[in-house]
Amino acid sequence: MRTAYTSDQIRAAERALMARLPEGTLMSRAASGLASTCARVLARARGRVYGSRVVLLIGSGDNGGDALYAGARLAARGARVDAILAGSRAHQGGLAALSAAGGRAAEFAPGPARELVAAADLVMDGLVGIGSAGALREPYGTLAGLVADAPGLVVAVDVPSGVDASTGRVDGPAVRAHTTVTFGAYKVGLLVDPGAAFCGTVQLVDIGLGPYLPDADVAAPTADDVANLLPSPAHESDKYRRGVIGIVAGSDTFTGAAVLAVGGAVRAGAGMVRFAGVEEPVRYVRARWPEAVTTVLAPGSKGVLADVGRVQAWVVGPGLGTGPHARDLVAEILGTDLPVLVDADGLTHVARDRSLLRRTGPTLLTPHAGELARLLDVPREDVEARRIEHVRRAAHELGATVLLKGATTLVAEEDRPVRVNSTGTPWLATGGTGDVLSGVAGALLAGGLSCYDAASCAAYLHGLAGRIAAAGPAGGVRPGGGAAIAALDVAEALPDAVRAL
Repeated sequence: MRTAYTSDQIRAAERALMARLPEGTLMSRAASGLASTCARVLARARGRVYGSRVVLLIGSGDNGGDALYAGARLAARGARVDAILAGSRAHQGGLAALSAAGGRAAEFAPGPARELVAAADLVMDGLVGIGSAGALREPYGTLAGLVADAPGLVVAVDVPSGVDASTGRVDGPAVRAHTTVTFGAYKVGLLVDPGAAFCGTVQLVDIGLGPYLPDADVAAPTADDVANLLPSPAHESDKYRRGVIGIVAGSDTFTGAAVLAVGGAVRAGAGMVRFAGVEEPVRYVRARWPEAVTTVLAPGSKGVLADVGRVQAWVVGPGLGTGPHARDLVAEILGTDLPVLVDADGLTHVARDRSLLRRTGPTLLTPHAGELARLLDVPREDVEARRIEHVRRAAHELGATVLLKGATTLVAEEDRPVRVNSTGTPWLATGGTGDVLSGVAGALLAGGLSCYDAASCAAYLHGLAGRIAAAGPAGGVRPGGGAAIAALDVAEALPDAVRAL
């Protein structure tokens, strides 16, 4: 797991470590790692460090000191380094080191600053560090705006200025980096949107904090973590031992949701998929997924559980509708003691009547930000601004595991670290991909994983399948790379995602 920490946790660990080291050791370690990363970035972009134009944006704190010392190292390698001093003061040791290496420093002035940034091959953001919260004050906000128009590469020091390191919240202008070099440990705000979108590639520099860090409240599963959790068929396995998932989804209006949810479960390796729905979606599921065992539910029928047969877990809600019959189906399934995943229209019924969640079995809710806003009765923009806060609140108030979908998907469960998925791609922002995710998570629930692990693994596989589908036969899985895909492409790519692990 890649663990992440708040600013307070990082600073407490730094204090404990600094008490055992000579003064300046941590800053030296940070500056060395920062300079090495910047040198690699310049070498890739220009072929060399010598002769490159580097601009440092320097604030008043230690973050600016890290940047100044790193800039001195680059100047010693032949780069032309200019520091723009935006704060009321600057780190004196760092300024002296930069001057001794041949770098230059000047106080902020709008015209000269704009010219320097526009001509730079690399801009290093050392304006504010992990202790900053709220909107950037001036002239920091102006400098963040200049960086937005910069043609060169942007490297953020520890955290992009304007991003709250503890939450990922962004309250105004912020530096958008190509690379963020962070020290000691990952910060929560580097992994969670909206802040994560400003970080680019995150490089971790080890400065020795590990033994002084507490248990993490946030973690990002790695490929190895997911591979170790995924159910794998044994020699004696049969379709029942591998897990039977029941899916109640679709309607005459939303037939595709049923096809996609079933497809996610089939391609994720369910032992058997039992699908129940009204006649039209059943017809489409039979045509596309002959592996599924289907049951037609007559409009207004009761007793879906008796008709479908034995399952190990349920998925209910995608495309189901919001009328009384759909509500009765959701209530019947939640009335069991089996694991149940509730998505889409199922969440609408739960938001209308939270008592549906008073159950003995495990429950996994998979809302997007708008659906979570309805569940918590808060504005959607509040959820999007403080995603980790709201997903934790939902898990506590609703007594369920909550998977909050988005550019960075979060999984929360009471008294467990929030898990952050790292495989998402913007190409997944298309209709129906959430239905596929429900099927994947449902298959993993039926396979014996807990809601917490099933949600985490499903999010990882779903994101990886999206990258693979977008990359096409040529391969490559850059988060934003590739071509437009449809939801069914994601389902079809799931076996390749599993093989990749």
